[in-house]
Amino acid sequence: MSVVGPGDGETIVLGSTRLRVLEDGSNTGHRLGLAESVLAPHTPGPPQHRHAQHDEGFYVISGAVRFTVGDEVHDATAGTLVMVPPGAPHTFANVTGEPAVMLSTFTPDLYVQYFRDLRDMIAGGGAVTPEATALVMSRYATEPAGGTAGEQPPRVGS
Repeated sequence: MSVVGPGDGETIVLGSTRLRVLEDGSNTGHRLGLAESVLAPHTPGPPQHRHAQHDEGFYVISGAVRFTVGDEVHDATAGTLVMVPPGAPHTFANVTGEPAVMLSTFTPDLYVQYFRDLRDMIAGGGAVTPEATALVMSRYATEPAGGTAGEQPPRVGS
């Protein structure tokens, strides 16, 4: 059994995003990873990417998060769940002037270590370039897919 209180969990700061790892897979046989993310206002998010080996889920707790999946744009407000299966190109951003909080799931837990590696790269003086990010992503069966959530493709849903 694992209990993670409000002030507990590993904190990872990546630019204007703060992640709190609630489950890194060590208590679930690596079947599930779980993190709370706080996106500051106007946080651009990662480059659009696709995962080959894990599903990723996002539950918006507060604020609004723009999800771009391929060419589809969805503005998700509190109470919205977005599930991204393996292979689907996706990204997210907070394009508003208010913070946004979301709960993310990774099944299996593969991607939790990505955030740690990215943090360590930054702490070691590494620049967060598209090439450096792609290299870290590749360790976790993930590749860039092109596009960002700051771009304005045709609006399909909301």
